[in-house]
Amino acid sequence: MNKTRFLHAPPKSTRGTTLRIAETFVSRQGEGILTGTDSFFIRTSGCNLRCWFCDTPYASWNPEGESRTIDSLVRAVKEADLKHVILTGGEPLLAPQSTLLVESLQEAGHHVTIETAGTIDRDVRCDLLSLSPKFASSAPDQKGHPDWHDRHHRRRMPIEIMRKLLSQSLDYQVKYVVNEPSDLPEVMTLTAELDIPADKVWIMPQGITPEELDATSIWLSDWTRNEGFNECDRMHIRWYGNRRGT
Repeated sequence: MNKTRFLHAPPKSTRGTTLRIAETFVSRQGEGILTGTDSFFIRTSGCNLRCWFCDTPYASWNPEGESRTIDSLVRAVKEADLKHVILTGGEPLLAPQSTLLVESLQEAGHHVTIETAGTIDRDVRCDLLSLSPKFASSAPDQKGHPDWHDRHHRRRMPIEIMRKLLSQSLDYQVKYVVNEPSDLPEVMTLTAELDIPADKVWIMPQGITPEELDATSIWLSDWTRNEGFNECDRMHIRWYGNRRGT
């Protein structure tokens, strides 16, 4: 059975509905199946995890931003004249209003990707779910951040929520951020638990400079190819460097 774009009815009125937004910008998608696609990025502020290597601390560790209405965001996308919209974070599904934003963008004719860690249960159907589960190695240091260390581990791997989000979506990719060889058994275990075919799996090195990406890729690329997975670079870092608005 073909899936319709909306899980329920078309979106209700968005008048006055707001989200806290860290930034919006136009750039090329740098990761996954849509690499190179001109897109409008909406980065929400706030996250329920605290990865030690997070490259957007202004949306997680030290969240900042302003309240934006859904209507103003949809207008901004229209003015940019782009089909593809990337809803990212932080954790974009943290705010319940994110569902209404996705539906409003789709109703306006846009292709919506949600980049999520898959830890928040939402009744949302996007065009592409980009699921990026967080491995044990992503937790912050226990001595420096004991509370967040424990919260991160408790929250990072709700398998049933991930299954639900994947099943609801029109299409999906699973994008694993690999930092060290100890992550690889988790890749295999989680891929099996979620029953993900190899062509939907993207393996991405952790890093915020081309040098860091290349250093991890030296040992990661051969393993990725041998397992039949897709190699995923972080092209926005190679194109623009690790900076906001890209």
